[in-house]
Amino acid sequence: MRTLLFAALVTAACAPQPAPAPSPAAPSITTAEQLVAAMHDRYAGKWYPTLAFVQKNTRYLGEGRTDTSTWSEVLSFPGRLRIDVEPRANGNGNIYRNDTVYVFSNGRLVRQARSPHPLLLLGFDVYFIPVERTIAGLREIGFDLSRMHEATWQGRAAYVVGAAAGDVRRRQFWIDRDRLVFVRMIEPSRRDTTKTAEIRFNRYYQVGEAWLSPEVEFLIDGARDFLEEYTEIRTGMAVADSVFDPTRWR
Repeated sequence: MRTLLFAALVTAACAPQPAPAPSPAAPSITTAEQLVAAMHDRYAGKWYPTLAFVQKNTRYLGEGRTDTSTWSEVLSFPGRLRIDVEPRANGNGNIYRNDTVYVFSNGRLVRQARSPHPLLLLGFDVYFIPVERTIAGLREIGFDLSRMHEATWQGRAAYVVGAAAGDVRRRQFWIDRDRLVFVRMIEPSRRDTTKTAEIRFNRYYQVGEAWLSPEVEFLIDGARDFLEEYTEIRTGMAVADSVFDPTRWR
């Protein structure tokens, strides 16, 4: 009896087992609209709603020379960013609010203009606002959303929107394929359109279910032009709306 039972168990163990049911395939992303929707859906309700940090700036002047400055920044998503240039007592800085920039010098408003902020939109607001608003904002900034391809960036797969493969001159943004976060933007330099400007979000680390890049690098024709390094980083804290009120700059 034991021999027969053992034989039956061996036979059952060796019999072909049914293959596990395949996991549902991730939706194929082939258009900019699908990509923006995937970004929004991945982190909606999961991204930190506020962010603050001290920003050390280094400008590279050539021949080994640099110039440094410090800013204090606070952001509330969507669409609000305040930059105070240190020392704050001088009253210099900017407020970005709802695609309008307010520029202050010596405590006085000296310029106001519509100025959609691509890094604010692609790095943060995309996870908070309706997909249609993000798409409209990207078009206003000047990205050709009909052009899209896949590439590799810093060893990771990426989606590229705004240019064909191999084109590193046309305005374009790069999104990490797996994390669905912004990593790179390329466009003609505003100071000299014969040159190429590039912005990189570097050194991402995870904050809860979201991500944060504590270093932003700006390059001109591949050479470092400006570097932002963030310290004293805080997320999720309460921020009064008055912080972003241009009539209450002080």
